[in-house]
Amino acid sequence: MRTLISTAFVSLDGVVEAPGGEPGYRNAGWTFKDIEFLPEAYEIKGREQKEAGAMLLGRVSYEAFSPVWPGMAEFADYKVMPKYVVSTTLTEDALVSDWGETTILRSLDEVAALKETDGGPIIVHGSATLNRALSDAGLIDRYHLLVFPVLLGAGKRLFSATDKDAQKLRLVEHETYANGIQKNVFDVVR
Repeated sequence: MRTLISTAFVSLDGVVEAPGGEPGYRNAGWTFKDIEFLPEAYEIKGREQKEAGAMLLGRVSYEAFSPVWPGMAEFADYKVMPKYVVSTTLTEDALVSDWGETTILRSLDEVAALKETDGGPIIVHGSATLNRALSDAGLIDRYHLLVFPVLLGAGKRLFSATDKDAQKLRLVEHETYANGIQKNVFDVVR
């Protein structure tokens, strides 16, 4: 069974919306505004590209990343990696042609079936709505979180507000950086 990893830039109060400056959110770009860039804080991002066997995205994140990431040298490993987009509305003709093999999945059952295939870990970038659904369905196995020392208040959250039983996590890796960013890697305890 493949490991499903949710990776996120997250504010201390749980917001994941528009960390890179995506339009439409009043605090867009919060990961670099007034936070010193320290390359060592982002080491996990390079490691994710090297270790992942596939990428999983929701439609909104796919539509944001697919016009940009294929041409970015810092995301070169993702270009050749199989990608899966979970969407009930995306059509094949809306997929970009320069970002490698991309498959549309129509349900969480199809995500569960993908996890049963052979291959390396499946990494989920962005995709706040998808992340909440995957978590509620018990499909996430690990979280890679870079927690930023900022409170954003409103915005899309990584974690669901669904009333459910507590989900225990085990901290397996952590580090704090001079700029206040914390790396927290958690395994989901089953």
